[in-house]
Amino acid sequence: MKLYDLIKDVAQTTLSNTEITGVTSDTRRELAPGFVFVCIKGNTFDGHTAARDMIAKGAAVIVAEHDLGLDNQIIVEDTRAAYPALCAAWFGHPEREMKLIGVTGTNGKTTITTVMKKVLDGFGKKVGLIGTCQNEICDLVLPTARTTPEPYELFELFRKMADAGCEYVVMEASSQGLEQKRLGPCNFAVGIFTNLTQDHLDVHGTMENYYQAKKLLFDVSAEAIINIDDFYGRRYLEEISCPSNTYSAETKADFFAEDILLSASGVKYVYCDGSNKHNVDFKMPGVFNVSNSLAVIACCETLGFDPELVIRQLNKMQGVRGRAEVVPTGRDFTVICDYAHTPDALANVLSAIRNGAKGKVKCLFGCGGNRDATKRPLMAQAAADNADFLIVTSDNPRNEDPEDIIKDILAGLDGKNTPYIKMTDRREAIHWAIKNAEKDDIIVLAGKGHEDYQILAGGVKIHFDEREVVAEALAEL
Repeated sequence: MKLYDLIKDVAQTTLSNTEITGVTSDTRRELAPGFVFVCIKGNTFDGHTAARDMIAKGAAVIVAEHDLGLDNQIIVEDTRAAYPALCAAWFGHPEREMKLIGVTGTNGKTTITTVMKKVLDGFGKKVGLIGTCQNEICDLVLPTARTTPEPYELFELFRKMADAGCEYVVMEASSQGLEQKRLGPCNFAVGIFTNLTQDHLDVHGTMENYYQAKKLLFDVSAEAIINIDDFYGRRYLEEISCPSNTYSAETKADFFAEDILLSASGVKYVYCDGSNKHNVDFKMPGVFNVSNSLAVIACCETLGFDPELVIRQLNKMQGVRGRAEVVPTGRDFTVICDYAHTPDALANVLSAIRNGAKGKVKCLFGCGGNRDATKRPLMAQAAADNADFLIVTSDNPRNEDPEDIIKDILAGLDGKNTPYIKMTDRREAIHWAIKNAEKDDIIVLAGKGHEDYQILAGGVKIHFDEREVVAEALAEL
């Protein structure tokens, strides 16, 4: 690709219109001579300091935010914004060839995007999915390193999706991905907001910063679908400029639920859109899954699909991996695996499971290391308020001492009467929970969900699938 074709939407230059062989912001990548290197300043490393080294490796052009005294530099105001634009151009702007649906919020993103893809699949559409658990190109499943990929990987993925004939892409838009401008020139047909509760304050610092990061999705959405049961959703309605529709599990909205029936195995309700009413039988428990399924139906209806046909697809589904997922035991107790790793999510899933439970609800949970420590006691409080027994253990300790993390968690149990034990080794804790399970108990393994690994000191990742650990423990009984 010629330089002028690559940068026409980013900057003007008097450099010669040379042939470009690649685009990167990663000093570790090996590219053929003739590539463009974009200098990005991060929290611990400034790419501007590596510009001359990248020229030595063969870079033909350096894109920077200030004068580096180089003959082949192009100066732009914001390299974080320039890089995804260059990546999009490098891959021929695949994002323009598909309808993008973005979902943002603290909780519910994975459930909504996964269910949305299944619904559209059911209509015979070719669909791509980008999310926390995995990426998908039609039926092809690909691993993912982060919720919203880095720009080069994102637009490379878009290119593969477009080449596979995808008409729609359903993706989770993380606050960090939005704030770091990874989505670049993407424009969304629909942007969905689920809710906002405490999370990622280690990154954003304050809830206001977190709120503003999520808000960026609606600057690039043709239409918004907003959960007005959430305070921040009601605030978005007052502040965003794109046309908006609302959904609610609590009150009347553009799309809302009536006659809600909750059980430990799912939700039933009447879907209303002002002119139509349809019965929904969604096999995931909790009011929050009334909300999640409403978001799916509302989005599909906004895209022009018949809500009755959408609901037929919903009613056939059996749930989402790692989201209130029942792990088979063949015993007289139940094990449920869920990703809940925020206080609000934990309270939601436990209260949903407790509704209709015959026996005790026992919650096994921990908190990740090198992440927002202020939510640790709040996690304990949420668990204590919504479960009958707690097993406090590790999650992904990373570079923190697991005992220190657990100490922070246990501070939240002061004044609580819910009985608990502390067992630092998560495998040992799961074995203990299975060995001591009583008839009709529901054991909730919270925090890992779809993950099949643990992250230890130094970023070491070990295989750890809770379904396998449960099977080991059952075999020992």
